[in-house]
Amino acid sequence: MFSGIVQACAPITKIESMPGLSRITLEFTGELAKGLNRGASVSVGGACLTVVDINGYQVSFEVMQETLDRTTLGMTCAGDRINIERSIKFGSEIGGHIVSGHVDGTAKIENIERPENNCIITFRCPPDLIRYIFPKGFIALDGTSLTVVDVERKSNTFTVHFIPETLRVTSFGFRKEGDSVNVEVDRLTMAVVETVRNRS
Repeated sequence: MFSGIVQACAPITKIESMPGLSRITLEFTGELAKGLNRGASVSVGGACLTVVDINGYQVSFEVMQETLDRTTLGMTCAGDRINIERSIKFGSEIGGHIVSGHVDGTAKIENIERPENNCIITFRCPPDLIRYIFPKGFIALDGTSLTVVDVERKSNTFTVHFIPETLRVTSFGFRKEGDSVNVEVDRLTMAVVETVRNRS
């Protein structure tokens, strides 16, 4: 489990493509790699992956075809930077919200506005995901815990406002219109919506 508080934006140093599988290697910082072991779960761009190899600060993950198809990981290239969060430990402060690392789909950046000291990004997502997204609700985008500001269901879009610190720490600081991001909707919200739908 994760908190959605991104710890680093790590560069991809190598991608090895195999039938039905990709092996992605990222360069961690010393602090992020400290105490990390093979078999550990790490949020990589919002997807929960397992560490398969550690060579100094080079950390490798194997990504199966289902994950490549469902997430943006299948579109990444060497040199891209990606959000990283190590799994939370018992007793850790939850600064964001509980995130599973199970990506529900992707959303595309439709528009970016940059008023002074602000950044407003509008995302378009599939209709089957927009029903779980509400104003002031939680959402995880590329593994980042964020608060939804507005939702427009007719166009399947929602907006998020980013503070400068979030832009500095995460990949959203260099995102552009047309980019796709991984989406994980809040599981509690999903459960409530589905319960109500099944009773209607």
